[in-house]
Amino acid sequence: MTSDLFALPSEYQDLRDSVRALAEKEIAPYAHAVDEDHRFPQEASDALIKANLHAAHVPAEFGGEGADALAVVLIIEEVARVCASSSLIPAVNKLGSLPLMIGGDTEQKKRWLPELAKGKGFSYCLSESEAGSDAAALKTKAEKTSAGWLLNGSKKWISNAGVSEFYTVIAQTDPSKGSKGITAFIVEKSDPGISFGAPEKKMGFRGSPTREVYFDNVEISDDRRIGEVGKGFSIAMDTLDHTRITIAAQALGIAQGALDAAEKYSHERKQFGKEIFEFQAIQFILADMAMNIEAARQLTYAAAAKSERNDKDLKFFSASSKAFASDVAMKVTTDAVQVLGGYGYVSDYPVERMMRDAKLTQIYEGTNQVQRIVMARNLP
Repeated sequence: MTSDLFALPSEYQDLRDSVRALAEKEIAPYAHAVDEDHRFPQEASDALIKANLHAAHVPAEFGGEGADALAVVLIIEEVARVCASSSLIPAVNKLGSLPLMIGGDTEQKKRWLPELAKGKGFSYCLSESEAGSDAAALKTKAEKTSAGWLLNGSKKWISNAGVSEFYTVIAQTDPSKGSKGITAFIVEKSDPGISFGAPEKKMGFRGSPTREVYFDNVEISDDRRIGEVGKGFSIAMDTLDHTRITIAAQALGIAQGALDAAEKYSHERKQFGKEIFEFQAIQFILADMAMNIEAARQLTYAAAAKSERNDKDLKFFSASSKAFASDVAMKVTTDAVQVLGGYGYVSDYPVERMMRDAKLTQIYEGTNQVQRIVMARNLP
């Protein structure tokens, strides 16, 4: 058995190093202001687009980097380590465009993927006010017309809504068939009849605009349909099997950032004549933080490899990596605030922001309670 059995190949380590350097220089300096001002992280977006990291998953034949699932995980992890809101740029772009990559035809991919690779964002519209965990209960309708489809309804909790140029919309085309009457479509920001609600006032991820998206008699041609009529729900669920791992990566990055801050502070802060790191109580907290982060990292990377191969046990691993890593992120960030004490509770230090951001990773792309249902139904 070799000692480097679980080590990243050099090309992945090089990618991590380059993304970390970019994140530290181009993203971290603006993270506090992005959160404080509830504004889109434009500096991060510009830097990621310039480095071709905003949508690295796009295949090279369509102008992208052709990055595999593990490479995308590393990108998101390193960006989230300094700014969770900024990490939603590559995460949302993959989520929004993966239905097209899974179910779209070649002409559709040629039409939209190169635009994504150039920097135009791609959001995902599944959830509704009355269709969250029960996604099949969605009410947004697409009615067949002689010219194509007429779309009416609204979508809730849409990340980067209003910023993205393209939207994958999951809509009901035959209510009598339940989930088998749902179809996927692509809608563009410029289409007449699409509009956006006010940005939500959120606990965390304040730099990523979350808005409702409204469809008022939006007319689209049939070439906007992704896959067969009635296959939209299965495309949406297949997408989440792959993209839940990006949320695990995001949680992993947040947790690592919090550990880095707590460890650094533990050597700077002195009480009773010595660094607080010298107290066993602090050492135990930091040790548990590091141990759980590393466990989450191994599970997340394994899930990414299974995503790339589309293994039969992907559903279990994607759900478990998301649930475990996000639970770890919530615990680690809470402990980081505790290590910093009163300073951890104020915004002078980043750990309170990280704690607020971590909470969302337990909720979106399927709550962790839903993830446990998925795991139980797909035990390896």
